[in-house]
Amino acid sequence: MNKRSSVWFYSLGGVLAVAAALIALNFIVGAVPARVDLTAGKLYTLSDATRRILGSLELPVRIRFYATQGDENVPVPTRAFAARVEDLLREFRAAAKGKITIEKLNPRPDSDAEDSAGVDGIEAQIAPSGEKFYLGLSIGAADQKVAIPVLAQERERLLEYDLVRAISRVARGDKPVVGILSSLPVFGMPMSPMMGMQGAEPQIFVSELQRDFDVRRVSGDVERIDDAIGTLLLVHPRGLSEQTEFALDQFVLRGGKLVVFLDPYAYFDQGGPMQGMGGSSSNLPRLLKAWGIEFDPDKVVLDMKYMAGSGPRAVPTVIQLDADAMSRDDVTTSYLGTVLLAFAGSFGGKPADGLTQSVLMRTSRLAGLVPNADAMRRGEDALRGFKPDETERPIAVRLTGRFKTAFPDGRPPAKGDEGKPAAASAEAPPAMKESKAENSVVLVADTDLLNDGAAVQVRELFGQRIAIPINGNLAFVQALVEQMAGDPELINLRGRATAARPFTVVKEIEARAAQAYLGKIKELEDSLDDTRKRLESLQKTRAPGAAASAILSPEQQAEVDSFRKRAAETRRELKEVRRQLRAETEALEFWTKVVNIAAMPVLVAVAGLLIALVRRRRRTAH
Repeated sequence: MNKRSSVWFYSLGGVLAVAAALIALNFIVGAVPARVDLTAGKLYTLSDATRRILGSLELPVRIRFYATQGDENVPVPTRAFAARVEDLLREFRAAAKGKITIEKLNPRPDSDAEDSAGVDGIEAQIAPSGEKFYLGLSIGAADQKVAIPVLAQERERLLEYDLVRAISRVARGDKPVVGILSSLPVFGMPMSPMMGMQGAEPQIFVSELQRDFDVRRVSGDVERIDDAIGTLLLVHPRGLSEQTEFALDQFVLRGGKLVVFLDPYAYFDQGGPMQGMGGSSSNLPRLLKAWGIEFDPDKVVLDMKYMAGSGPRAVPTVIQLDADAMSRDDVTTSYLGTVLLAFAGSFGGKPADGLTQSVLMRTSRLAGLVPNADAMRRGEDALRGFKPDETERPIAVRLTGRFKTAFPDGRPPAKGDEGKPAAASAEAPPAMKESKAENSVVLVADTDLLNDGAAVQVRELFGQRIAIPINGNLAFVQALVEQMAGDPELINLRGRATAARPFTVVKEIEARAAQAYLGKIKELEDSLDDTRKRLESLQKTRAPGAAASAILSPEQQAEVDSFRKRAAETRRELKEVRRQLRAETEALEFWTKVVNIAAMPVLVAVAGLLIALVRRRRRTAH
């Protein structure tokens, strides 16, 4: 064997040896039950809360995964999403330690699997070609069953939460008890012919909660919250006594979940201090102070960015928040879309020691507080003299941690018993000073969002009330209660990452440009308002001898010309901002494509050249 042949022989042998080593290593690593998640956002890693819930399952849970396969009519993104769902289910099965079984079915047309999908409540979806396909889940345990009729890729951020919530619900069996304490007629009103009053149905959010929970009404003068109630909704607590606040305090300290809806100006409170007119306010002064939270019941939020309507009919104190104003990490707000708030307040202050605050909803930076008396002002009249705070104000917050009592001296005396020693009761347990474990309280600075008029369209169809959501208000309340009333670990769950990687830098550039637009528009409006005032002043001080029929005096004409010049300059600046925005966006997209497409080939080529250069130098040295 000559030298060249031996070199080729050894080279081939080396390649085969490396290949054999890689195959052996693959078998060895494959036998080890471990995975490393290198994706951004840990796409394939379960949260600690999910692992704790799955690890504590007592009943076996069966999951039927319906996914149409082998059909080219199913959109490619949907097929990729179905594969990610299946990967997540495998992670669930591993974390449950044998308590979860998964059955995968392919519901092809006219198959037994398609009949099974119909029985389990899985809904067919329509492909662009018009053909039906299925992608859904049925989760069951014992005699309980919950269906997720359609798995939507748009809801991928909440996929882990939706699965854990369904598993927790079927494993629990009984319905959680939810209490509602409200000064508003949320449970409806009976008809009173003697008083000439029409009856009213319960609010839709109450009816929806009654489908999944054991909902109980709590009296406004309650002195102790029933131990059976695990979650309490406190809606517009107008005029609560200190005894009731003490009951709420002790409810939180012993582990009860509290969701509070306050309002500086409850538009739909027609039974307030001024009968037939809304605008009443509510507050929880002692509890909020103990928690370190500030709330002004005499001022409402005005937001120039999120105000409802436009022009003279705009009501800047009625705001419609979009996704940018809501937390994308909390499962209650990460997929709401929009939320409509009327005359809402805001929260301030610093949470007390032992508590942490997370903001669920917030205003824009073009917002501030105005007196309740100005809540109904419209158009330019509402914005006259208003200056935004240039800071985002929290509208809904979650407090988490160990709560301390707002009543360190114990139960407050009843009205009229001040100065008398508190009577001891054999049935009443001693007052708690601090919660034994971490708890969670949610505060929302608006109650009108719960009203049917702000959340749904109600239609009568064949004698049935059909509620059609018009925004995310109803979904927000449902998500809050589901999260708070379910397994306590659900509160710790956050929205997971998605496979889609949006151009966040591009969005930031667009947002920055949008802020520039807002500033220029505001500048133009201010200039217009100033010009109008000067025109009015010039009209009143018309030069002597000017014709009464003259439309404009020379001074007025000069003022108008000056305004038109400023307006033209502002429009040119706006065009320049837009041009710069397009240029930055296009350049960023171009270089992003260059990096994604060309970076790896370039790196491989550079590595190859370096290796060749090193080998050449070695040969030259020999």
